[in-house]
Amino acid sequence: MSGMHRDRMKGKPRVSFQRAVQLVSAVLLNGYAAGFQKGKIFTGGSKAVCVPVLNCYSCPGALGACPIGSLQALLNKRRFPFYVLGLLMLFGIVLGRAACGLLCPFGLAQDLLHKIPTPKWKVSKKIDRPARYLKYVVLVGIAILLPAFAVNGDGIAAPYFCQYICPAGTLGGGIPLLLANVELRTLVGALFRWKVGVLAVVLIAAVAIHRPFCRYLCPLGAFYAVFNRFSFFQMQLDRSKCVGCKRCERACPMAVEVTKALDSPECIRCGKCRAVCPHGAISCGFAFGVSEKAGPAQGRPAENDSGSVSL
Repeated sequence: MSGMHRDRMKGKPRVSFQRAVQLVSAVLLNGYAAGFQKGKIFTGGSKAVCVPVLNCYSCPGALGACPIGSLQALLNKRRFPFYVLGLLMLFGIVLGRAACGLLCPFGLAQDLLHKIPTPKWKVSKKIDRPARYLKYVVLVGIAILLPAFAVNGDGIAAPYFCQYICPAGTLGGGIPLLLANVELRTLVGALFRWKVGVLAVVLIAAVAIHRPFCRYLCPLGAFYAVFNRFSFFQMQLDRSKCVGCKRCERACPMAVEVTKALDSPECIRCGKCRAVCPHGAISCGFAFGVSEKAGPAQGRPAENDSGSVSL
């Protein structure tokens, strides 16, 4: 009997590795506690550094800058975003969408909401598959092209994604600032009400559908998805141990067909498939060129073709 099962039988459910990393990440990215109390934004030197996930610059506790917000700001100034794109490519090459599954505070919020015991919806493939391309439209069209070209008479463009869509910004930035700053409440208008409506739709959907924002709308997830197949952090399926029970696919929050395409652009490397596999057929770790292969002998760590060890 596994240690996790023993813990549950004793009434002491164990915090998963994913959840522990998510919580630590949320605290580290939003560690300016005084900001929540005073309703003011942290302005220290770390605010010039982009974090690897959506984490609104306007969040009172945010210690870094959101990469999508920074990208739009530079495009608006007619400056090529070398720094932002370079960092995003580095994050993508090293982590792929593991940044989404392990580090994103808004991903954590969706995960927790989905644990509410209500009926869950399984989106049909006819709707789900084409809908997943919406995030690429959001990335290219709304986060890049509009800020670069849709300018007013003064040559100024709005940060369209942040201003009109981003629910993470509303949850982490807009609402906390209003709660802590009375003066800002007098400025609330139709735009903020629209943003709260977008947030409400996403959060309600997250109760019934696992990570709807990550699946269909997140531009950062779309960017990292491009790197997923060759990022250093990979999941590996040992087909010699896999019995085809599909528990991994039932557990996957992104509805990835794990036994067919474990390296799918939709895989967020959350590790849920690995946790439920009864035969230990799935492993993860940092490696170059991890591939699906027959498993090693019992008691030895799995090595990929380059000799690096998977976890």
